Amino acid sequence: MPDLLIELFSEEIPARMQARAAEDLKKLVTNGLVEAGLTYSGAAAFSTPRRLTLAVEGLLAASPATREERRGPKVDAPEKAIEGFLRGAGVTREQCEVREDKKGAVLYAVIEKPGRAAAEIVAEVLETTVRNFPWPKSMRWGAGSLRWVRPLHRILCVLTTEAGSEVVPLEIDGIWAGKITQGHRFMGGAPFEVTSFEDYETKLKRSKVILSPEERAETIWHDATNRAFAAGLEVVEDRGLLAEVSGLVEWPVVLMGKIGEDFLGLPPEVLQTSMKEHQKFFSVKNPASGRIEGFVTVANVETADDGATILAGNDKVLSARLSDAKFFWENDLRVAKQDGLEAWTARLANVTFHNKLGSQKDRIDRIAALAREIAPMVGADADLAEQAARVAKADLSSEMVYEFPELQGLMGRYYAEAAGLPAEVAAACQEHYSPLGPSDDVPTAPVSVAVALADKLDTLTGFWAIDEKPTGSKDPYALRRAALGVIRLVLANGLRLHLDRLVDAQLLRHQITTDGDKDAAMLDDLLREIAHHGVFGSAARTIIEQAKSEAPSWLPVVENHAPDVSDDLVAFFHDRLKVYLRDEGIRHDVIDAVLAMPNHDDLALVVARARALMEVLNTEDGANLVQGFKRANNILTQAEEKDGVEYSFGADVKFAETEEEKALFAALDTADASIKPAMASEEFAAAMTAMAALRGPIDAFFEAVQVNAENAVVRRNRLNLLSRIRHTCLQVADLTRVEG
Repeated sequence: MPDLLIELFSEEIPARMQARAAEDLKKLVTNGLVEAGLTYSGAAAFSTPRRLTLAVEGLLAASPATREERRGPKVDAPEKAIEGFLRGAGVTREQCEVREDKKGAVLYAVIEKPGRAAAEIVAEVLETTVRNFPWPKSMRWGAGSLRWVRPLHRILCVLTTEAGSEVVPLEIDGIWAGKITQGHRFMGGAPFEVTSFEDYETKLKRSKVILSPEERAETIWHDATNRAFAAGLEVVEDRGLLAEVSGLVEWPVVLMGKIGEDFLGLPPEVLQTSMKEHQKFFSVKNPASGRIEGFVTVANVETADDGATILAGNDKVLSARLSDAKFFWENDLRVAKQDGLEAWTARLANVTFHNKLGSQKDRIDRIAALAREIAPMVGADADLAEQAARVAKADLSSEMVYEFPELQGLMGRYYAEAAGLPAEVAAACQEHYSPLGPSDDVPTAPVSVAVALADKLDTLTGFWAIDEKPTGSKDPYALRRAALGVIRLVLANGLRLHLDRLVDAQLLRHQITTDGDKDAAMLDDLLREIAHHGVFGSAARTIIEQAKSEAPSWLPVVENHAPDVSDDLVAFFHDRLKVYLRDEGIRHDVIDAVLAMPNHDDLALVVARARALMEVLNTEDGANLVQGFKRANNILTQAEEKDGVEYSFGADVKFAETEEEKALFAALDTADASIKPAMASEEFAAAMTAMAALRGPIDAFFEAVQVNAENAVVRRNRLNLLSRIRHTCLQVADLTRVEG
């Protein structure tokens, strides 16, 4: 069985595209081979800056011959039906057989396809792959029509058997396949011929090319850490940068240099970001002080002076970059100390956040108001929360963040500290963006939590207010991430918040513009009442009545406010919560069952109920309890519909006729004695455990007792007993929504 080796040799492929391109090459070629009848035992793809390589082992020498029979219409069917069948089968009438079956004479097409040599199939598949390769960006060059990420120079395509190797005959846009390739651009020497993958990989390494990206990354990390260790330093780990750098070189040569003394006073994050973004350097720190004192660069060539010239050039460029960073840092510090962060915040009035949502300054004002409302709910000082919200985004006006946007928040913390602001405020400047992703740390400091929640809730309510919600896979404003951030903040900190009230108040804040300090003060009181007590709270209604005598501009908006948008956003939180809890193994139907209960906007309460229910459902008693409950509920519902009454009270043990019936009364009394205090203290696991203990008495009751007895008094008493089962089992969740 032959082995196949393919190499597509071009100008440098961008590092960020290489891994995906290698996988695409493997997928497209192997899928094409299998569809054509050529199976294989294994395949591996590789990439370097100048080549994509695919090695396929154990390929069939030829596709097997096939014979297919297709049943057609009857011989006396309409001509159009027969013509359609012949056209679809690719045969003529004379090539068909007539066979008798129970419906009469029927046409059968016998389609025979001879086997094809592997080389013929490989040529077709590879040409289709190259011409339709899914590069994110591609280009044409010269007079040809082929599009590739960079000019394609050479195609190597070889089939190897025990008898030797052969070139697959193939031509694409004037490039003929062969068995020739070449090594490193500068150190590789002349092109050379290969006969197999082993021969290819060995000769490449001799020609200063390491084919495997993983091996190049391992070489870089090993050499870098050894060099740093020898100098008493440590390399700052950055797996993303390591993967990128390994895609920039075919023969990694690790060099280490020192950062000039003038720049060691810069924040380590500034040094690290500047070197990574501009130079693709790894940072090297002093483990004793934590300072970034050096850098590691990876060259793609060995030099006679062991890289001294390369390092000198890198030092020169790095010094220029760090000089800029130092200027930004010192200038920003001067502004923070002399003018305070409010000077930067004022500039944000001229920066548009969204054309329908106002400027960044407008947004800051809304976030500050909401943070003040949230503060007492999360144990934060309201004044500090508002202060932090007003300066948290000030660093967006700083020169450092303009140059390095990824440092926003972090620089805000440095500048807040330099301005002498409280430590809680400085921490909130950095932490209010978090969590940004599923692995990001969640803030726990109360002021940071208040500002982080306000920031994300303002974003969500703003885009809901202007009907810019995520659709399908599109989410240009990262609203799903913001909702997940709210969920993680609430759950990680065990917060008991009524999200619908906060959402409703902030939606109104987005819709209202005020005119006059008196109106604004009254509005603030109203929105605070809504956030704490809901739209229909008595204090909120009082404020609205007082406002009618003065007719402020915001009054019509409040009176005409509909809760539909608020409900829709809370439902969006619920959908995100289902996704978040999926990793815990909590099913969607379990979440639906607890969302049907009161206070479903309290996410911590919802999750506590869901975890308790899921824990019990994973037991045999719990699963059987649900079945028993559903049986009781179905019988009771049918009886109530038939009789036109509600059986919800009056079950009395004195009317019980069987021991199983009496035992169920006793079991319900025992369960209620445990469930009532457990529900009061929100110990849902204990409540569900007590409910699960009802499984045996309920099963025994249904086995021994006929609910719809002939005696009307006994029947009514038993239906009221089923009502007790329903009431007891519905205290934690709506079990009617649980599947199974």
